[in-house]
Amino acid sequence: MNRTLSMVTRDAGELEIPFVRELAEITQHMWRNGWDERNGGNVSYILSEDEVAEYIDIHHVQRIIKPAFPVHELRGKYFIVTGSGKYFKNMLSEPGANLGVLRVSADGEQLELLWGLNHGAVPTSELASHFLSHIERLKADPSHRAVIHNHATHTIAMTFIHQLDEKAFTKTLWSMCSECIVVFPEGIGILPWMVPGSNAIGRATAEKMKGHRAVIWPHHGIFAAGSSIDEAFGLIETVEKAAELYMLVSGKDIQQRITDQQLADLAEAFQVTPRPGILNL
Repeated sequence: MNRTLSMVTRDAGELEIPFVRELAEITQHMWRNGWDERNGGNVSYILSEDEVAEYIDIHHVQRIIKPAFPVHELRGKYFIVTGSGKYFKNMLSEPGANLGVLRVSADGEQLELLWGLNHGAVPTSELASHFLSHIERLKADPSHRAVIHNHATHTIAMTFIHQLDEKAFTKTLWSMCSECIVVFPEGIGILPWMVPGSNAIGRATAEKMKGHRAVIWPHHGIFAAGSSIDEAFGLIETVEKAAELYMLVSGKDIQQRITDQQLADLAEAFQVTPRPGILNL
């Protein structure tokens, strides 16, 4: 039976909507990890029409939101997104005030708000970066659904002391723990420092997303994509753990490390293909 939002709210509240609870919970995890201070960070997640229609009246548009630019490639798609200026610590207690369900209009020119973003709230200021990244990741992987941006602490710290060369940065992360080359064999994309929230950083991030699922914004944070919230979050967790290990051992007398041959052996064992030009074999 189709369950409208009013039925859900009357029965058990907004958190009974599975995709609302999932996003509220994952943002709470990131806040508790110290990756999303104040209103830092943002998430967007592609939803199917069927999963939205089970809980929300998709024929009732609460208001129209104008995107920064047309997104014709995403026309008709549904998203749940975090709001601009919203604190991740509040997502679980007030999901309707901090999250919103949007549909890109049939012509790709407008955003139709179907639920949430109460009291005139608007989507994240990084929505341009999210939409452009979704477009590129869907071309590369039709199962793609999630984009997460946060301020992972050790990843940011690493950008202050490590050269910002993508191959060198990737190899360092791979060499910090055995799972890294398996989780992100395509490596890490890195941008130069750019002003956040702009179309320019969105387009630069999307360009990197053509060949990567994780893109680092130096001295700011990380963007990660995946076929689910868990996959995108797990990718950030893995990069962050490797960066933390690097920060722990940096400047110390290292006695042994994972060799390039051992990294290649890992890749072969887990049937992944490392990005060419990084391992010296």
